Formats: sequence, C-alpha cells, structure tokens
Amino acid sequence: MSMSFADLGVPARLIQSLEKAGITEPFPVQVATIPDAIAGRDILARARTGSGKTLAFGLGMVIQLKDTPTRPLQPQGLILVPTRELAMQVSDAMRPIAEAAGVRTRLVAGGMPYAKQIEAIRRGTNIVIATPGRLNDLVSKGAVDLSRVRITVLDEADQMCDMGFLPQVREILDLTRRGGQRMLFSATLGRDVDGLVRAYMSAPARHELAPEHAPVESMEHHIMLVHPADKREVLARIAAREGRTILFARTQAGVDRITEQLIAEGVAAGGLHGGKTQAVRTRTLKNLQDGVTTALVATDVAARGIHVDGITLVVQVDAPNGPKDYLHRAGRTARAGETGTVVTLAHPKSQRELERLTGRAGVRPKVTRVRPADEALALVTGARQPSGVPWIEPKPKRAERSFDRGSGRGPKRGSWTPRSKNVSGGGKRPTRRG
Repeated sequence: MSMSFADLGVPARLIQSLEKAGITEPFPVQVATIPDAIAGRDILARARTGSGKTLAFGLGMVIQLKDTPTRPLQPQGLILVPTRELAMQVSDAMRPIAEAAGVRTRLVAGGMPYAKQIEAIRRGTNIVIATPGRLNDLVSKGAVDLSRVRITVLDEADQMCDMGFLPQVREILDLTRRGGQRMLFSATLGRDVDGLVRAYMSAPARHELAPEHAPVESMEHHIMLVHPADKREVLARIAAREGRTILFARTQAGVDRITEQLIAEGVAAGGLHGGKTQAVRTRTLKNLQDGVTTALVATDVAARGIHVDGITLVVQVDAPNGPKDYLHRAGRTARAGETGTVVTLAHPKSQRELERLTGRAGVRPKVTRVRPADEALALVTGARQPSGVPWIEPKPKRAERSFDRGSGRGPKRGSWTPRSKNVSGGGKRPTRRG
C-alpha cells in the first residue's frame, strides 16, 4: 500500500500547495525521512540530487517552524548547500510550501548583492538557505546571529567537503544551538562526512536511499579516440544532436572556448562556470531547462549538485581527474529510472590511462576510434551536421523578467515545479578552474 503525504503527517494546507504543483505522491526519500524530520530527529540519509530530498527536509523544517515568530538577525532554520545554483534550486522548491505555512525564507549566496540579503535577515526570516562562504561573511559582519538556529540541514554534504568547505561548515555548526536537530543528506558517506556525523549528530535515523556511486549499469559508457585535428568537428556534431547534452571541460577558459565554437557552428549552447555573474549563470540554466538551449558546457565545480531533467548524453571533452569525478559527471544522466550515455573523448595515446581510470570507477567502456562523419559516432551519440549558421540567443520576453529570489515575491503560487528551472550565458575570466 502506497503512503500519502497525509499519512506522513503533512498538514492539509501544505498538501494543497503540493497538489497545485502536481505533486500528489511522495518519493521514497520523502516516505523514509519526513516522519523523522517532523519529529525533530537527527537524520543521516544517502540520497542523490533529483531524488526529492529538498521536500523531504523542507517539509519537516517548515512544519516545525510554521508558528514560530521571526526575530531580527536570528533565523531558526538553516540549510547549507555547496553552490549558488543548488541554493537557488532549493529556494525555488521551498518557497511555495513556506508561503503556504507563513514561513519566511531567505537565499544567501555569493554573486548576489550583500545589501538585500543583510536587510532581509535584519527584518527577520525563519529559514536561511545559504552557501558556506557567504554565510560566514555575513556572520563576520554581524549581519546574522546563528545562536537560535534549532534545525540545520547539510545538503550535498560530500560535495561541500570535496570543495574544501569542511572547515567553514564546522565553524557554522559550532555557532548553532547545541542539541538542535541536524539533517545531513549526501550521495556518498566518506571519512569527512562521517566526521561531521560523529561530531554534530546524536543517534541519527539512518536512511540508505541511493547506491554509493552513480547507477553506472543504467548507462552506456564509451571512450571515443579522436585525432586532435578532428576534435572540434566531432564535438560540434555531437552537440548538434537532438536532446539535452552536458559537456564537461576542465577549466573556465576551456568552457568559454568550447561554447563559442559551438555557437559559431549553429549549436544552441550555453557555458557555466564560477567566473560568470550570477545573472548569467541563472539565465544559462533556465535556458537549458526551458529548451532554449540543448547543450550546456560546464566545469565540474559549476555543475555540482545541479539537477536538470532529461539529460540523455554526457560528453567529457577533457578527461576527469579521477574515478570520483567520472562518476559525478556520469551522474548528470540516467536519473529517475531513465537511461543515458556517457562519452569520453580522448587522444589515442591516452587510451590505457583512461581505461585504468574507468576501471577504478567500476566501468568498462567500449572503445572506438572515430572520425567526424563516421556512422559509429552518429549511432552512439546521435551526432549530426550542425547548421553552420551562428546561433543567436533570443531576447527574453518582458513577462519573463527575473524576480528577487529571496524576497518571496516571485511567480504566482502554483507556477513552480519541484525540479528547479535551470540557467546559461557568456562572460569570461580566463584559465581559472571551476
């Protein structure tokens, strides 16, 4: 017998808000964790991006804080995430249920104006959704006091550790109320995450809702050996395919160069990395989600934690640094029971090294030597000849102008989706990674 949101203890007015968005049945991660979240228990859950975990911890937090008055500078709930894009996705998913419960939320992330964030926290907010760096900045300025935070969520905890945020996360947790509820969600449970659990959680309810690594068995894996003189044309043909594609490059400069080349060939593409402004990053993901673009070129750091529906092909333009990066990249496809394809482009001399790397990732890819017009390339990736006419990004309609994501003044209730609307664009800062 399937469970309903009412069975899990979710109030009727929040269920109505979910139904307006077309959400009528809880996902497995929500069935497993919502009762513990509402009860105030510490939770340790292994779950991947796109599994529905935002509503799992979000509903529990909103239900507990719905009758709590706000105080200037002193939020009662805190959600920590590794990147701006993920913070925006969590904020978008949380806003409708928070509004339905009369709970105030505020997005706090780098690349956004300090003044608006500081003013909103000064006026009072129940929940802060934040990246560690910007939150620590505001704490150091005296713009936020975390001593009354009684519910803390660490989302994508393994990624925060991988990105070097562990010391900042510990500093933040040390400032929150002792004995408060902690919920930790992570795709993997390594040594750093285990250290957080031992230091900051009390007898957490444990929920295993995802395998340790990406579901590699639901993907096709290929290494395509390409001569350097053919690589640009091969890439353009692959990116011109039907369907959504993510292409990974190692550096910001590489992302910009590849994006410009694809656009010049007639491919609707956007680039995503940490050197772009927040407005550009937001537009880039939204263009991909809305179908304005079909190809996203990104660095590993910029793509961490991002969930975009319907990615059917991942292309590794530059080889990953190790098996963990391979699995992270591959995990952008084959979600929610779907299948996908992962292609790594490589110089023929790199074949053995790459095969060793994929072997450590638990993958045995098929190796093929290809030229731009080869049938094998088209059969695996759907590659086709691009138009050759430079693509021009359409101007957004006036009705689609952006809104202040943290103010609560957004689309009319019922216009959201629980899977975030995601982003694209230009702007350069050379050579930096991420």
